[in-house]
Amino acid sequence: MEEPCKKIYFASDAHLGARFHKDPLAIEKRLVRWLDSIKKDAAAIWLLGDIFDYWFEYKYVVPKGFLRFLGKLAELSDAGVEIHMFIGNHDIWMFDYLPKEIGAVIHRDVVTVDLLGKRFFLGHGDEVDYRSKGFRFLRLLFRNRFCQWLYASVHPRWTFGFALGWSLSSRKGGIKREEEQEYQGEAHEYLVGFAKEYLKTHPDINFFIFGHRHIMLDLMLSRTCRLIIDGDFMVHYSYVEWDGEALTFKQFEIEE
Repeated sequence: MEEPCKKIYFASDAHLGARFHKDPLAIEKRLVRWLDSIKKDAAAIWLLGDIFDYWFEYKYVVPKGFLRFLGKLAELSDAGVEIHMFIGNHDIWMFDYLPKEIGAVIHRDVVTVDLLGKRFFLGHGDEVDYRSKGFRFLRLLFRNRFCQWLYASVHPRWTFGFALGWSLSSRKGGIKREEEQEYQGEAHEYLVGFAKEYLKTHPDINFFIFGHRHIMLDLMLSRTCRLIIDGDFMVHYSYVEWDGEALTFKQFEIEE
């Protein structure tokens, strides 16, 4: 019997562990059900950042929880499925734990890669956000090795509580703006603007795929190039499937 065509999947922004979720465990279980549903035909899974609402690895300590999710990733990796994880602006501090434990490949910046015959530009989306000086400063601060070392010197009891509380407070006033923001139009979406400019000097790109913005956008930039902003896995439960011929935007367990 002929083997089924292997596919590549993309998803982002589950924000596992976030205190603003009404039912955090339900989000994780739904994500695990999705992984279970694609395990037979998945060649690779690309998780494009902010899968965790907060993640910081100490030398001997990692965040508690997420056992169902991490166990499923380990199962898929053991079965030969490639697991790629981008750091987002919430889960920046992934170091060697996930590569060692589940064989994940951690990406700390955008990548350009050939997948099943097409050229992809992949990233979380914050990597190319140059609008706010404050955001750029925080991004540099959080990625600085010395600052990470200083932060790691503080007991996890304080750092985890501080980070999760900050995440919650920032969303109490802005969850509609950040997590359910409407499409701003081509002229005002910075990811659209970036992709258009990049395409001028790299016309071989067939697909741009980003997370971060929490909107579902599928936009043709040229006859041979599409831009996808893949929604999230906390409101839209959206993901992208690529089989070498068709790139399809889907939602998991969404009633028609």
